Amino acid sequence: MQIKVSDNIILVGTAHISQDSVDEVRETIERYKPDIVAVELCKRRYESITKKDKWENTPITSLLKSNNSYLMLAQTFLSSVQRKLGKDQGVEPGSEMIAAMDEAKNHNLEVALVDRDISITLKRAWKKMGIREKFRLTWEFLKAILGYDEEELEDLDLKELMDQDVISAMMEELGEIAPSVTTVLIHERDIYIAKKILDESKKGKVVAIVGAGHLKGIKKHLEKKKLDVDLKELEYVPQKRFSILKTIGYAIPVIFAALIVYAFLTKGFDLAAEMFIYWFLINGICSAIGTAIARGHPLSIATAFVAAPITSLNPAIAAGWVAGYVEAKLRMPVIKDFQNLGKLDSLRDFWNNRVIRLLMVVALANVGSMIGTFVALPYILSLGFGG
Repeated sequence: MQIKVSDNIILVGTAHISQDSVDEVRETIERYKPDIVAVELCKRRYESITKKDKWENTPITSLLKSNNSYLMLAQTFLSSVQRKLGKDQGVEPGSEMIAAMDEAKNHNLEVALVDRDISITLKRAWKKMGIREKFRLTWEFLKAILGYDEEELEDLDLKELMDQDVISAMMEELGEIAPSVTTVLIHERDIYIAKKILDESKKGKVVAIVGAGHLKGIKKHLEKKKLDVDLKELEYVPQKRFSILKTIGYAIPVIFAALIVYAFLTKGFDLAAEMFIYWFLINGICSAIGTAIARGHPLSIATAFVAAPITSLNPAIAAGWVAGYVEAKLRMPVIKDFQNLGKLDSLRDFWNNRVIRLLMVVALANVGSMIGTFVALPYILSLGFGG
């Protein structure tokens, strides 16, 4: 679907798994002979498409250390839908973007990346969500990575996707799950992309390849001719708001320290030491059991045992992160393992998938540590104030 906004701006709306879209992109660039080809990609998504082998084999620990877990979540969510839809059509997801960039290269045209970094979009959305919305999103995400209903996918019509590309569909679905973030997920991106396209058009004629779901919104903003938009404001990630869970996390070490000091001052070193030992054992054992249930490596289990009593007193670190880091180092997953999540056919496949195992180690080590904390704290409290 093409829209000529002005003499300098032509929009092409595409579906991300359609051969028709690929053909239309090539034909439009040939016909209009632009100076610039703008694509609805950010740098991260651009590299995931153009440097696929490097992306697929990037160690997950590298992504975690560089704080890119939002990108990892987004790529996983999208690939579970796009892979299954594209398989029947014989079209790789993102082929229309690749076609646009190939045509630009063949004609020595400039390529402009006009989308906001997907990790920033998801971070801004996450900050706006309430606890209920976060829990619901997590549940929906878990269902997504384990595979969509095949009958549901068979009912989808690619022609209908021309009115709503897959990424826009994902954003709208997130908006339904968490209504408070609709502005961030949809409207902000329309404004951001429109502003970037308008800025590029000052340098020459632009053919912009965008998801069909964005056409209406982008066109509306471009027709204003002048967009009074500060892109830096749209790229800003707000600081965390007050959190009850975070407050409890900081309160636990204060309560624990107060109990130990009270026991030492009123009943002596022996009771203080006993309370500390019980805290260490209860926390460590519960977290280690959780890691063992997840079939973590023996060293990961040992790490959870040692880390949990310490991390329970430090709200900035979680036992699962430490145990998960060790698990990832010992059984290194790569992004390709994420892409295999939709191909799990049996319980054995589920348990043997390195990503599933890593996620379970992180989750169950944290759950074990949490249980240990809420068991140990009342127990040592009873020791301090009991008969």
